[in-house]
Formats: sequence, C-alpha cells, structure tokens
Amino acid sequence: METLHLSNQPLDFRSPFAKIVGWLLTIGVLFLVMYAPGLQQALLTLVAVCSVIGFVYLMIQKATVGYTLTATHFQQHLFKGGWVVKWTNISKIGICHYDQEGWQQPLPWIGIKLKDYSPYLESICPRIATEILLSQRALLYLGARQHNQGTRFEDIVLDSTPYKNNRGEEFKGLQAMLANRMAYQRRYFDYDIFISAQDLDRPIEEFVGLTRRYLAAAEAD
Repeated sequence: METLHLSNQPLDFRSPFAKIVGWLLTIGVLFLVMYAPGLQQALLTLVAVCSVIGFVYLMIQKATVGYTLTATHFQQHLFKGGWVVKWTNISKIGICHYDQEGWQQPLPWIGIKLKDYSPYLESICPRIATEILLSQRALLYLGARQHNQGTRFEDIVLDSTPYKNNRGEEFKGLQAMLANRMAYQRRYFDYDIFISAQDLDRPIEEFVGLTRRYLAAAEAD
C-alpha cells in the first residue's frame, strides 16, 4: 500500500487559511494606501497585519490534525505531538455506536481496538496523553451512562490505579490513567483509541473504509 498523508486543514490555495490570508493582506494594503501615508504609520500597520496573520496561522495549526497511513503503521499528528500504532497491533476499526432504548445510534467517533496496549502506551508523549484524557471525557461519560455507571464517573474519569499488562509489566502515572481509560472505553464501546469525526478530511464512513483497506492489506502480508 502507498503511503498517504492526510489532513483536516490542507494548506493550499483553496484552504480557509489561504483565503483568510488573502483577505487580510488586501485589507492591509488598502488601509496603508488610505490611512497611513507616513512611513512610520505604514510600518506599524504592516506589523499589525502580520501579527494578525501569524495569530490566525497559529490557531489553524493548533486545530489541524494529520494522519499518515503506510503499509506498516497508522499515525495521528496533533499540534503537540501524536501517536502511532502498527496495523498488526489493531484487531478492528469501526464507527462507535450508542445503545439508546434498544436502537444502535452511530456516534461521531471512530474506534480502534488494539491487541496490546503496551506499544501504544510506551510511544505516546505525556502532553498527548493528557489531551486525550481531557478531550474524551464526554465520550467516557456517555459510555458509563449507557451501562448505568454514571454515578461512578468521578472515580473512573482519572483513574490512576497502576496498570499491569498480560506480561506483568506495570504502568504508572499518566500511562496508567490512559490505560485504565482505554480499558473502561473498551468495556463500553469495544474500542480503545478514538478519533473524532471533526478531525477528518472526509466523511467518517469513507475514512473507516480507507483504514480498513490498509488493515486488510497488512493482515494479508
């Protein structure tokens, strides 16, 4: 399989960022011509325009989520870092569902079920682990409520109990919190890692189909 690099905010001439920059530059030039005939005023205005452009660029970079799909691994890139898993360590990929009065309702989340937590826990940086723990609290609460465990939410949301894998290796601190969170989510949704639909560059069904093709190709090798 070929290597793919995907992003929910591609920086090309048709991207929102390029359009914003174009409008800001246009407004800045018009302002210089109309209201800043002096050199000092012109420079101050230019600095202000550049500062706004820099701020907008930073905000877009923070919101940008990228993905790399190769023949051997699947990786998510975030502003603060990212995570990577091998296809051979994935047992399934699918859309999360919520059981409401006997009906399965799809959720705007993709789930990834791992065969072994350890490689994922050992590779993820503390900043990304913290972001996952905080940003996916609503999904955890939904799962707990679905299983009538909403009253336990405060106990499980940041469970720091040391985690042991099947080989007896122990994880503590943030790694233990993340491992315990993954275990709870597996109990609720049968998945361990989650990707929000708003972080994708295409409809959720198409993204799942794409990743499943890579997973199937890796299993066939």
